[in-house]
Amino acid sequence: MNIILDLMGSTIIGGLILSMLINFNVFQSNSIISSDSELQLQQNAKTLAEILNHDFRKIGYRYDNTAFVEADSERISFYSDIDRDGTIELVTYMLGDTTEVSGTTNPRDRILYRIVDSDTIKGPSLGLTKAKFSYFNGSGVATTTLSEIQYVKAELWIETIEPVDGGHPFTYWEITINPRNL
Repeated sequence: MNIILDLMGSTIIGGLILSMLINFNVFQSNSIISSDSELQLQQNAKTLAEILNHDFRKIGYRYDNTAFVEADSERISFYSDIDRDGTIELVTYMLGDTTEVSGTTNPRDRILYRIVDSDTIKGPSLGLTKAKFSYFNGSGVATTTLSEIQYVKAELWIETIEPVDGGHPFTYWEITINPRNL
């Protein structure tokens, strides 16, 4: 009888220890997935910010008139010698529709289009869900007058492409640029 009680007690204790090990392993796996998703989210935000930073600093480069053609909250068009080849190009940034993204499970992500003259460059969504452009004069006051714009502020909302714990964590990135050529 004592042997049976010892075996039952050992089985229960062993089962509890095994259950704790499995629970710890699941927790560790979820932590790794969550951490990797957050790292990817930050890398995607940084990539989008670097693209905008590179082009927005060149607004009006080698162009003598008003550089801006359109300055809307979701669309910006400007003249610049963007590739420094001596030819002035019209550069446009705009957001695509949520239905254009098919490779992710996030229903809100969109593609940021970069159009140079008539050449459209459509990249991956990178989890971009919203972009907002704001324009300011030399005093830092918001303006819609194209010839008065001295600063461009870009706000980006980026979410994970795949869900993490049933949701899509997000990050916000803001950058204000004073193009030297304005």
